[in-house]
Amino acid sequence: MTEPNKPGYKTTEFWLAVAASLVGFAVASGAFSDGGQIMRGLGLLSAALASAGYSHSRGIAKAD
Repeated sequence: MTEPNKPGYKTTEFWLAVAASLVGFAVASGAFSDGGQIMRGLGLLSAALASAGYSHSRGIAKAD
């Protein structure tokens, strides 16, 4: 017998993805340092990858 899936906001993956996205957006906005355009682009990329990774992991959890 399988356990029912928890709502997304009650999972550790959700909160880690939120934290990673917030840090990524803060870096992208230049809040931490003036690292230039490359650092801002990497911050935005990390936020996007965190969101995509969370969506993918929830899709796998829902499929089971």
